Amino acid sequence: HNMVKNYTADYDRTLIFNKVHHELNQFCSVHTLHEVYIDLFDQIDENLKTALQSDLNELAPGLSIQAVRVTKPKIPEPIRKNYELMEGEKTKLLISIEHQKVVEKDAETDRKKALIEAEKEAQVAKIQYNQKIMEKESLQRMAAIEDEMHLGREKSRSDAEFYQMKRQAEANKLLLSKEFLELKKYEALATNSKVYYGQDIPKMFTMGGCYQDPNLGAPAKIDPPTD
Repeated sequence: HNMVKNYTADYDRTLIFNKVHHELNQFCSVHTLHEVYIDLFDQIDENLKTALQSDLNELAPGLSIQAVRVTKPKIPEPIRKNYELMEGEKTKLLISIEHQKVVEKDAETDRKKALIEAEKEAQVAKIQYNQKIMEKESLQRMAAIEDEMHLGREKSRSDAEFYQMKRQAEANKLLLSKEFLELKKYEALATNSKVYYGQDIPKMFTMGGCYQDPNLGAPAKIDPPTD
């Protein structure tokens, strides 16, 4: 009674059917044609039922919505053609965007490959450079060792020659002693076949340790022959 009093006998039009148009207009205003007609169409029934029941619970307690079925509207031909054209252009745009993404992805892949290859070549070059440095250092160490060995051999040879010369010098010193020279002088006199008399004796025989002998260098005394 109160419902008819408040909303007349056509309360269903006021509380339900007019509300259906309002909710559908609100839904269509916030979604695209593709969403309304395809993507979200299966959700319209449940969403509309929920919205209507919420209003009835507040305005007309006791009324309940059993079910809501919304059929797809017939799109006017100009709108349909325009929609199809837009969808075709949209599809082309999406294809172009996807193609651009593929091209960019391929370019990024090529760039990463080039970067990896460059890093690989740089690492190989670094390894080769370090190997060359190690080889040169090894050659330098080998040369240093050879130089040390050569210096050691030269030092040993020099030490041996010095020792030999020292021994030779010591031997010569012994050979050139006063006693040795006197011995050699007398050996020379003993082997000399010439006989010198008087002042004709060479002075070389009176030099050295024998010139102080008073019997050397005096006139020789020769006895006359006897019958």
